[in-house]
Amino acid sequence: MNALSLRDPQVLGVLAAAGICVGGIVAVMALRKRPSEQELEKLRREELVRTGRIIDGTVIDISDLNEEESGRPNGMRLILYKYDIAGVTYECSQDVTDLDVNIYEARLGFPCSVRYDSHRPVNSIVVAETWTGLRQTANSIPIRRAPRKPRVTLPYAGNRF
Repeated sequence: MNALSLRDPQVLGVLAAAGICVGGIVAVMALRKRPSEQELEKLRREELVRTGRIIDGTVIDISDLNEEESGRPNGMRLILYKYDIAGVTYECSQDVTDLDVNIYEARLGFPCSVRYDSHRPVNSIVVAETWTGLRQTANSIPIRRAPRKPRVTLPYAGNRF
């Protein structure tokens, strides 16, 4: 029976190769660029725009916090909204500071469209870079009425009685 010995050149070569592989993996993990909070939030919004379901909600309130209130150098702008899924009411807020949204144009109490994750309904948005669920009127989808047929006047047949 052959016993493994640390003096064997093949064993030393295998251990050295394994050490180099583990060291390389550790170096890649340590030196890779980690996404910032803003990048993670943008990826979350993009994922919800691509795969999220749409449901009707209601804009509850807006908040414009200054630097002191929010603890951020640029302040914070929030849209608060609610929506119902399967009898459960969710009240959420979305930070739209980094998005090009004028929160003062949001109509309080008006319906809005909410995109949410069907596996985690609390994960939702009302605004993204390429999509918005905010509406300008209570019914922003125009209703098209069926065209009316013109009235056809029947010729006068006289009294038959």
